[in-house]
Amino acid sequence: MRPDDYSIEVKNLKKTFQVRNREGGLFAAKRYLQIEAVRDISFSIPKGEIVGLIGSNGAGKSTTVKMLTGILTPDQGSIRIRGMDYRKNRRDILMQIGVVFGQRSVLCWDIPIVESFRLFRDMYSISEQTYRKNMDIFSELLNLKEYLYQPPRLLSLGQRTKADLAAALLYDPEILFLDEPTIGIDVLAKDRIREFIKVINRERHTTVVLTTHDVSDIEALCHKMLVIDRGSLLYDGTLQGMKEQYLAQCGETSATGEIELEHIIKQIYEGSFL
Repeated sequence: MRPDDYSIEVKNLKKTFQVRNREGGLFAAKRYLQIEAVRDISFSIPKGEIVGLIGSNGAGKSTTVKMLTGILTPDQGSIRIRGMDYRKNRRDILMQIGVVFGQRSVLCWDIPIVESFRLFRDMYSISEQTYRKNMDIFSELLNLKEYLYQPPRLLSLGQRTKADLAAALLYDPEILFLDEPTIGIDVLAKDRIREFIKVINRERHTTVVLTTHDVSDIEALCHKMLVIDRGSLLYDGTLQGMKEQYLAQCGETSATGEIELEHIIKQIYEGSFL
């Protein structure tokens, strides 16, 4: 594929944090540990794909996403978003990405969510035509009309997440980052959010990067997977490819002959596979 066919290109990405070593008590001499959160990972994501970024707690997923979205600066390596580099094109990149962090709303807490949307419209210089079109689409797909004039503090977690999704896509970004968007959400809200992601991906060819601990999210949405463990990239490929690799390496199947993705991921986290 040509370079302009990729939404995201990552090469030799590294990130280390300095953490205070508390051994010896509060008044001991200050000593610091170097924690490698991300260790020399490289991958690329073609335009229009939905990719699941998975790993156990502390594996480096969120650190990776924060570097991809410009929140953190890598110690080494390069990140190219739509062929652009954060060091030279930060403003242009931020206009091309939308971000939703589970349970961390970008909406103003005490004002109706429609007022937050109008604020984002002005911040991102969204034309009135685009704003109205997106509001009509999102209101239908996410059922926003029921609570459009209520403040986030009165909404359920599922309603706030759907409103955050709409806010992240108001300005038509080409890439959407979702960090555990369905955490703590009921089944009906989860299904509506998944269907919305599918529609946006299918009709707008929006590239989606999804981090989640919910295997059903991955099976319902993702074209491919990136597996990170202890800061290293263990797998970059399709779900079917992972099942075939597991079968070849471990030779296990269930009673029905199918290999369950949840079982494979559990084996990865336990260090028995990959």
